[in-house]
Amino acid sequence: MMLRIKRVPTVVSNYQKEETEEAAAAARRVSGCGRNCLNKCCIQGAKLPLYAFKRVNKFKTEMGVHGHEVREPEPPVAFLDSLVLGEWEDRVQRGLFRYDVTACETKVIPGQYGFIAQLNEGRHLKKRPTEFRVDKVLQPFDGNKFNFTKVGQEEVLFQFEASEDGEVQFHPSAPIDVENSPSVVAINVSPIEYGHVLLIPRVLECLPQRIDRDSFLLALYMAAEAGNPYFRLGYNSLGAFATINHLHFQAYYMALPFPIEKAPTKKIISTGSGVKISELLNYPVRGLVFEGGNFLEDLSNTVSDACICLQENNIPYNVLIADCGKRIFLLPQCYAEKQALGEVSSELLDTQVNPAVWEISGHMVLKRNKDYEEASEENAWRLLAEVSLSEERYQEVNALIFEAIARGDDANGGVAESVIGEADAKPKSRGEVDAINKNSCPAMASGTPECLVLQ
Repeated sequence: MMLRIKRVPTVVSNYQKEETEEAAAAARRVSGCGRNCLNKCCIQGAKLPLYAFKRVNKFKTEMGVHGHEVREPEPPVAFLDSLVLGEWEDRVQRGLFRYDVTACETKVIPGQYGFIAQLNEGRHLKKRPTEFRVDKVLQPFDGNKFNFTKVGQEEVLFQFEASEDGEVQFHPSAPIDVENSPSVVAINVSPIEYGHVLLIPRVLECLPQRIDRDSFLLALYMAAEAGNPYFRLGYNSLGAFATINHLHFQAYYMALPFPIEKAPTKKIISTGSGVKISELLNYPVRGLVFEGGNFLEDLSNTVSDACICLQENNIPYNVLIADCGKRIFLLPQCYAEKQALGEVSSELLDTQVNPAVWEISGHMVLKRNKDYEEASEENAWRLLAEVSLSEERYQEVNALIFEAIARGDDANGGVAESVIGEADAKPKSRGEVDAINKNSCPAMASGTPECLVLQ
């Protein structure tokens, strides 16, 4: 039996469309593909701006190694104002976006958390149907489907790479190093907020949507380099409303605190490398919060190890990178799974809201005027509660995560200091977890009927 959910995704590029192989071959015979894209047909000799960031060892925390204060230089203003926003505004003037996001109504919903509601009918109307699986977090890259090598070079703002000499540099026109596959920042043509961009690590390697240590470290560097608490990065895995199976992060500016950032937390554990792991309290979606670490890579490796663990166990998840990269929220979710099983009410399905990282964080992108007018903290809470794992399943998933983090910490010579007091809160063995997952996660288990979503 094949389960299907009818939904459509956001178009992130003006070139996000299917082409026949014959038409593509004919276009290449004329002159490239006619798009001036990032693929082999057009990339030879191409140049793009290059922002080279300074690779640092110490993380931007108040206290560094051995308790000594770490003084960080002020981030270059040009990265934010002149580069990201300046180049983004240039694309506005060129008419590359599918609608004017600044015309979208936005309001803060009254209540304790201050959920943010946006009426964005443009994202609802400017879409096309494609077929996308939701029961597999890891899926092989398919070059025949849309990917970011097919975007036009005019949609790319700049290359984002580590500086070779250890100093911040900007080159307005730099060759694209095809052999070393640059990481790039491009516009999202269906923006949620002002300055909405995509960070695409090692774009020419055509990596599927799966986090690895290097890619997550690159995202943390971008957050730290921006140095602006209103600039957050987000990640959606497959099965958690990523719509493109080509590795990418999203980012935009929101001059308000996200509700998830205001939620209370409770410390669970500290790793030997100084990373503190807490859990969210009194928030509709259960999740973990990571912060600290003696070095930037400590925090990055801990979170990426947790993400890799979820991927390998076929558990969909979302990530929010906040506070200039100092706080990271990891949120396993099961909304698409519940949809496939018919467990989501028609009332919630009718809103056509896909609860990905931004919605889970509290920025509710609504597509119908009715939902915007009736927006309330209660309604937001009701939707997000459907996203969350049950308490039992959440604890089992945490057991897998802590086991993976412990292995990584041990490999680096660290010793974790557990502060879990309750015996029943201790992670269970892998065998116990596998047994429970087999019984409680039928839609995501290996070997179950294929589950597709029409997006």
